Amino acid sequence: MADFKKRLPLNVEGEFFVDATCIDCDTCRQLAPEVFTEGPGYSYVAAQPVTAEARRRAFRALVACPTASIGTTRPASAEVRAAVEDFPMHLEDGVYACGFNSPKSYGGHSYFIRHPEGNWLVDAPRFVAHLVRRFEAMGGVRYVFFTHRDDVGDGARYAAHFGSRRIIHRADRAAQPDAEVLIEGLDPVAFGSDFLVIPTPGHTRGHCVLLYKSRFLFTGDHLWWDRDEGRLSASRSVCWYSWAEQTRSMERLQAFSFEWVLPGHGERVRLPAHELRRQLADLVERMRRS
Repeated sequence: MADFKKRLPLNVEGEFFVDATCIDCDTCRQLAPEVFTEGPGYSYVAAQPVTAEARRRAFRALVACPTASIGTTRPASAEVRAAVEDFPMHLEDGVYACGFNSPKSYGGHSYFIRHPEGNWLVDAPRFVAHLVRRFEAMGGVRYVFFTHRDDVGDGARYAAHFGSRRIIHRADRAAQPDAEVLIEGLDPVAFGSDFLVIPTPGHTRGHCVLLYKSRFLFTGDHLWWDRDEGRLSASRSVCWYSWAEQTRSMERLQAFSFEWVLPGHGERVRLPAHELRRQLADLVERMRRS
């Protein structure tokens, strides 16, 4: 837990605080936006939680924080344990947000998909006993899918524990040189009838997204929801390979239908497929002009 001696000065007085180890990954602001807000290069507590629901969300943020930068001024072990039990958090139709974000992926989100033909882990959280037990109870992990090279987290440890097959694009294989399944080129690759890996080079040369049931799009660092602008977004400032390639990859995504955008970094969103299609077309136009 965070160190009160390193408490950031912008925190309001009260029980919850953020210390100077914060890396500004945005995790807490997404999980408990009524409590945490953005400062100059870090998050801080803008308002102490008032309701029981807000307190629970704040404790979830404490648990998920990749750098243990959130603390409380009094012992709260029972509430922390209760928040731990909330993870992985069910979103819809067997799709879960893992929590326990990893500092190895700069606090990136990861996801678990429960499926009768074998479960998937999308990118990876910290390797923690609680998640291992939960994944075991839901049938283990058949595949660990990495969207790209810098959000692999503790994926190799989960794969070793569960005997999973790891999937990554060949162009990003340096992050998992012994991965069992390599995606090649630009052609989408189907895994059964429900999963489609779609190469989307740009953020990295080997970036891919995963489309599940034509409803859930796991987008890594390719695409996310900008809560301030209220629209889909991508950013040239965090494009490590080629903005032109990322723009072309975004154009190709317009051929697919989905209702959820589930990113590694950035806000997730659920909207009707026709609205996301319109949003994606608008984003492509903005990217072409930039």
